[in-house]
Amino acid sequence: MDPVVIPLLVAAIVVILLMASAIRIVPQARRYNIERFGRYRRTLQPGLNLVVPVADRVNTKLDVREQVYSSDPRPVITEDNLVVNIDTVLYYQITDPRAAAYEVADYLQAIDQLTVTTLRNVIGSMDLEETLTSREEINSRLRAVLDDATGKWGIRVNRVEIKAIDPPHTIKEAMEKQMRAERDKRAAILHAEGERQAKILTAEGTKQKDILEAQGTQQAMILRADGEAKAVELVFQAVHRNNADPKVLAYKYLETLPHLASSDNNTFWVIPGELTEAVRTVTSAFGDQSTAGAPAHAQPEQAADAEGVSGADRVPELGAGSAVSLDAAKAADEAERQAAAAVSDAKAEAAEAAMSPQVPNRGQKHGN
Repeated sequence: MDPVVIPLLVAAIVVILLMASAIRIVPQARRYNIERFGRYRRTLQPGLNLVVPVADRVNTKLDVREQVYSSDPRPVITEDNLVVNIDTVLYYQITDPRAAAYEVADYLQAIDQLTVTTLRNVIGSMDLEETLTSREEINSRLRAVLDDATGKWGIRVNRVEIKAIDPPHTIKEAMEKQMRAERDKRAAILHAEGERQAKILTAEGTKQKDILEAQGTQQAMILRADGEAKAVELVFQAVHRNNADPKVLAYKYLETLPHLASSDNNTFWVIPGELTEAVRTVTSAFGDQSTAGAPAHAQPEQAADAEGVSGADRVPELGAGSAVSLDAAKAADEAERQAAAAVSDAKAEAAEAAMSPQVPNRGQKHGN
């Protein structure tokens, strides 16, 4: 082999190696920090980049996408001296690759320690109840502190979330008992409220029912009284219009006697004192009808008086007038017998009604 060819081949290989080392291809969302002889030179952007071989080298390769960092649970003491374990989730993004590489040695560890110290300061000013119910406030205060501290490191903290807050086991049991008691209290209150509302509604319904029934009874009594008043008025007008004599009234009076014992609640009844007067009226009525022809037969007596015959010497004779008087007496006896029979029937009806109060008005049957 020609001795000139070998050096040429070696030179060509060296040139190719130098050219290959001078080319740097950076992927998307990546940043490369370049140092020249140990000093920061520049940051390579995504794409094809040329560097000085041998003099330039890549110091750090950083990912500028948003990163998620989950810390381990850390013990934190609350204001009421209770130890709780809190673990957080951190969302951050590198905005300045040079500062992230040269301003802090390990930005993840620095962020973790800063998160723990900030949590202890924030939680130390809250009790357990406030800690469990104030996650949003804790998150906002953590983010404000971390974003202010990590800005000079070239890192932006987008979001800080508390993943879990674990109180001690005894505190958990006490909280569960408290929650159970609170729920039992709510259930008892709701049950009592339901019963109270049910009783109120029932009382309102009973009240409305009683009022409606009383109004219905009142209206019925008013209508019944109006009907009876109109009936009495019509009867009174009919009596006066037809000019009824005492005979008819006395007969109707006797006719209504059996109705005195028609009620189921009557155990005794009293015969009014006007009964004898009514019987006497009916008797006189029958007597007047029977003696209607008596003046025709009395003419011989008047003739005897005209002749001057004295009353002491006149002897009564039994004639047709005596027969009329007998008929009137019979009519009176018959009327008295009927009245006595009506009274007896009324007494029997009253006794029967007292013995069996469930039997409806039987006295109306005898009255009709």
